[in-house]
Amino acid sequence: MNGSDHLSRTDPGALYRELSRSNLPATRRWYAVTGLLLLVTLWGVGCFVYMMMTGMGVTGLNRPVMWGALIASFVFWIGLSHSGTLISAILRLTNATWRAPILRGAEAMTVFALMVGGLFPLIHIGRNWRFYYMLPYPNSRQLWPNLRSPLMWDAVAINTYLIGSLTFLYFGMIPDLAIARDHATGWRKKFYTVLALGFRGSHNEWRRYHVASTIFAILIIPVAVSVHSIVGWDFAMAKVPGWHSTIFAPYFVTGAIFSGLAGVVLVMAVLRKVYRLENALTTVQFENLGKLLCTMSLLWGYFYFSEFLTVWYNRNPEEWEVYRSYGGHFLPLWLSMVVCNFVVPFPLLCMRRVRRSIPALCFVSFLVIVGMYAERFLIVVTSLARRNDPFIWHNYFPTWVEFSILAGALAMFLLLYAVFAKLFPIMAVSDIQERLFQATDRVVGGTTVESIARPEASVEGGHG
Repeated sequence: MNGSDHLSRTDPGALYRELSRSNLPATRRWYAVTGLLLLVTLWGVGCFVYMMMTGMGVTGLNRPVMWGALIASFVFWIGLSHSGTLISAILRLTNATWRAPILRGAEAMTVFALMVGGLFPLIHIGRNWRFYYMLPYPNSRQLWPNLRSPLMWDAVAINTYLIGSLTFLYFGMIPDLAIARDHATGWRKKFYTVLALGFRGSHNEWRRYHVASTIFAILIIPVAVSVHSIVGWDFAMAKVPGWHSTIFAPYFVTGAIFSGLAGVVLVMAVLRKVYRLENALTTVQFENLGKLLCTMSLLWGYFYFSEFLTVWYNRNPEEWEVYRSYGGHFLPLWLSMVVCNFVVPFPLLCMRRVRRSIPALCFVSFLVIVGMYAERFLIVVTSLARRNDPFIWHNYFPTWVEFSILAGALAMFLLLYAVFAKLFPIMAVSDIQERLFQATDRVVGGTTVESIARPEASVEGGHG
């Protein structure tokens, strides 16, 4: 496999031990970090309970700005979830040979970002004990659920995507859980035995696994695209200046993939450093992710320019006033968005030296994360703050309660990821082993030939 020449090609046991360092017994440092993340998460939960008992007045929300940082965070986290399942599915279908080391980490990132993002509509609805209004359940009053409500659209779309992503993640882990079962002892062996579902790596099992993986990849792509399209339609269906636009669905999907790629780069860099995975996560993976980031930065710039151009040319007073506000109260956010999403990333990512430098690529990815959150905030807030009648214009800034909930959400995401990496193989061991098997030359009858891909051989060998 490209960039993985230092991984063991002949000793499956050594390969497994090298790629499963995250599953080693927890250290004091791990307990300290997860303990801190748990405390921050609990603080965020406490602030949410305080907001629920006191009322939404403890937030910075006001008329006409009734959607703020919580809804912006919802859009951001759902966009970040496109990092794994969508990217992983596309790379599987295109048979990109460099994809194997990033598959598992990216797919896990999708699931946890969805879990976190899906909480924000529940947090924001106010009367949180009436969350069932978001669900499409039958009722005799014929009042709820409201089929025209974005809340119900989001509930259906997010739950569908979450179930699909969990299935996609778990199904892809089955061969690795079987390998872990054969190497583990104690409670871990029982744990992996149950989850591996009796997988033994026979020819028929592998054939069915690859067919099912392809079907899952084909099905999950339209689901992922539809989810963020629906999130975009939450805004586009409303006759609010700056929102009522047909470009929002593809614009949101492009931004989601853009931020998702940046998130994958940061997560992979942390995993590489913490668990010493330099031989698996090489500059090849990061350079290719950098190329994808460069492409998405260009696409994002095109979509934003198209949106701005149509508003500028039309000069509708209500629409144009939203853009004029970018030069006033919201100028820092607008500058952050443009600089962090296009002005800095695109020229830097065009340089191969930057794409092959992991610290430089992480810096660019961090800028993209900041810029994409600024973009989500601008989309949500500015259109409401400058809505229609100047008499009701009002600015907005989050309060300490909202900042605390946002910090708790980030801590929850990191905590879920840390626990997952400790319990499950964070590297797609069987995929990496298969790629190594395909890349190995062997001597047959005195002639060196390239090995023919036999997936069952690679995993049966992986079982030792």
